Amino acid sequence: MAVSESQLIERYFRGLGARRDDTVLGIGDDAALLRVPAGCELALTTDALIEGVHFLPGAAPRALGHRALAVNLSDIAAMGASPSWALLSLNLPLADEAWLGEFAAGFGALARAHDVALVGGNLSRGALSITVQLAGLVPAGEALRRAGARAGDDLYLSGSVGDAACGLQLLRGDAVAVAADAAWLRERFEYPAPRAALGQALRGVASACIDVSDGVYIDATRLLAASGCGATLELERLPLSPALRRTLGDEAWRSALWGGEDYELCFAAAQAQAGAVLALAARTGQAVTRIGALHPGAGLTLTSAGEVMQFSPSGFDHFGN
Repeated sequence: MAVSESQLIERYFRGLGARRDDTVLGIGDDAALLRVPAGCELALTTDALIEGVHFLPGAAPRALGHRALAVNLSDIAAMGASPSWALLSLNLPLADEAWLGEFAAGFGALARAHDVALVGGNLSRGALSITVQLAGLVPAGEALRRAGARAGDDLYLSGSVGDAACGLQLLRGDAVAVAADAAWLRERFEYPAPRAALGQALRGVASACIDVSDGVYIDATRLLAASGCGATLELERLPLSPALRRTLGDEAWRSALWGGEDYELCFAAAQAQAGAVLALAARTGQAVTRIGALHPGAGLTLTSAGEVMQFSPSGFDHFGN
């Protein structure tokens, strides 16, 4: 006997994620009711994953559940907000309960880890696509933005970059790596780790922030454009993982600059905040690397061994790739 939409929602999604006292009414009504604490602003974001565009056909459903939430958590982290409530819209070609169970497990584990409650959404038949809307809370007036950086600020990156793009190459069969490196790089694509704790710690320290979803070059350029500055990025300072270096060799920096899906944070901070940046990196257990400095002007200049590089910028674009 066919399982109804209501039965699937009850079975796999009611109660998924964290239980929050500020959720007045969650799944089961026409809309959720949520209590926003006094003195806070609400940060809202949404992102969609489409089969064949953002993930390969046949991708593991547990990884998709994790990743669908993670990409939105990264946006909330870039605003310096703490994640709170999620809505999920899921289109499935078939009501595959084994698939739904794995997807819900991946989504739910990450939601609980970040204190996110799933409070509503929609389930329907169609080509496989996953859309998540996520809300976060931030003290009024303290949200991080892309605008706000100034000439003289330092430019930083969290974690390492280029890994996810290389992991996708491996999944497509376009690159080869030793087994341990291949597994690690694929996991960086399938199970990104949003830097939520770092984003919140950067409030009052960073002058501007953006998450790296479309590649360091494109996303850093967006931050610079919003702030009305230029910057110089020293190629030798890019944080590249040992696995990426072993796999791509001298081409690793290209994956770092123009590969997407890393979901690290790129941020600017005044030179006087250098000590504070190091302290909060230690406190959150998150590696942070200074990669350059901002200056008057526009755009991102790349240097290698002190020489300006000539290059053709590219990166992920939803309508250009």
